Amino acid sequence: MAREILETRRKALKINLDGAIYGTFAEIGAGQEVARNFFTAGAASGTVAKTMSAYDMVFSNSIYGTEDSGRYVTESRLDKMLQHEYNLLSERLFGPKYDKKTFFAFACTVTTLNFNKTNDPHGWLGIRFQVSPGGEPNDIIVHVKLLDNDVSLQQNVLGVLGVNLVYAAYYYHHHIPSMIESLADNLSSGSVEIDLINLKGPIFKNTNDRLANLYLIAKGFSGAAIFDKKGNAKQSKDLLYKKDVMILRTKFGQKSTPNFDLFNRAVEQFRRTQHVKEERLIVIIEVLMTNVLGDPKELSHDDIESIAKRAEELVKTGNYVMVSNFTRNHKSAQYLSMCMPQSVGISTNIANLKNVFNSKNYGENYTHKLLSYTSDLFSRNVKLYVYPYLDKEKNQIITTRNMPVSTEAKSLFEFLIQNEYITDIDDYDTKDVKTV
Repeated sequence: MAREILETRRKALKINLDGAIYGTFAEIGAGQEVARNFFTAGAASGTVAKTMSAYDMVFSNSIYGTEDSGRYVTESRLDKMLQHEYNLLSERLFGPKYDKKTFFAFACTVTTLNFNKTNDPHGWLGIRFQVSPGGEPNDIIVHVKLLDNDVSLQQNVLGVLGVNLVYAAYYYHHHIPSMIESLADNLSSGSVEIDLINLKGPIFKNTNDRLANLYLIAKGFSGAAIFDKKGNAKQSKDLLYKKDVMILRTKFGQKSTPNFDLFNRAVEQFRRTQHVKEERLIVIIEVLMTNVLGDPKELSHDDIESIAKRAEELVKTGNYVMVSNFTRNHKSAQYLSMCMPQSVGISTNIANLKNVFNSKNYGENYTHKLLSYTSDLFSRNVKLYVYPYLDKEKNQIITTRNMPVSTEAKSLFEFLIQNEYITDIDDYDTKDVKTV
């Protein structure tokens, strides 16, 4: 779908001049950056019923209620804001003047960079909106990470992103790829990461939430998407914070069911050796979307649909599922470390490990690349649990004890084995060992 990319001011003005669009802006954190764009564009009286920022916690709690978790930059807080503000529109605005209006409530709860630059700038943004007067409302909710190292730049990003979200809700809701792509209009590359989108309401009844979140990866807005055991998209840090995470990495092209016989042994070994409590354990199957299909930005709609179906199949196994573009273990470990888990175990086939410790696969600067790889991986409280494979030519089961290792990598490999950064899955049944 070809679309015209308008600059932010023109987007806001187009909305302001649309006599049917009318609603509220409620913004906590970073100022009223979204509402400001609509006011400075002109003709805001045609769109803005109310703007507000309940910064003081007492005021905020008295309006929206308290948060049991004690955290206020959360999806739960955003949902309460949307519900409260949208309900007020319905309660207070009625009669002939409003009969032809499609109401909306925009809300965001955000933490930008603090003075000491020690926090994790991120936020939840959402809009609840009608597409026809008196119709049932629909929701678009996104979670973002703010990547600029300056608070004024982060504020500007939020203002632009908010305008993009309101514009997308009204003008692109019928075409999900365009809607998602438009969220980054007029934003510089590397200024924001959009790592979750949730769509609700009658106009999205035929929309696959998993597919929508995979578009975030395909458009380069995020590196991964995580789905719970019911297939719902989850924000990674909310899910994994202070948890013990065990992950099995698979390729998209791997149509067969993963080797759960060996994986379950890896999970049990992880639980035992890391003293993991059941309530803290999160088991994830990762589907790598780049290893077979190339650059995610070049994926077709059919490609992304195929990956979404694969994710749905794996969700039915009763595990969490993560779809990513992380071609190597250390990239996956970097992503997980930002979620601040208690510990991470990665279950992998020893054939993958053999490739890492084979200098022929890397060309020049092999030792430098290997040190970078191992540093990124094992400095993040990660342990590899490797399961064996059957070398058909030699009729031999390959483990860390007999895996071929390049001479220049041998000392490092032995160090990692000796200190249990890499460990074999023990007590496996030979009938479960597959060829590669």
